[in-house]
Amino acid sequence: MCHNIIDGRFHTECSHFIAMSTKFQDCLRPNCLFSSRHIHLIACKSQSCIRLMALPTKNPIRISPSKCCDCVLKTRDEVMPMVRVSGMR
Repeated sequence: MCHNIIDGRFHTECSHFIAMSTKFQDCLRPNCLFSSRHIHLIACKSQSCIRLMALPTKNPIRISPSKCCDCVLKTRDEVMPMVRVSGMR
């Protein structure tokens, strides 16, 4: 099956993956609807054709030993909650 490959940054401290770019991987099967070699060019209604893409593959091209931005902000907000100023909404 065809699938997308997502290049990105993997943060080892929080195990989050941040996508940076995506590319398409063609399976080159004639019965795959997404392939460039698909045999039915227009409006495929064949039951034998694959109509789903495989799950995307994550490819870490950068490894970061720190937390991602979302985790840093979440940790900061837990330590220092926002103080409401009187008279402001």
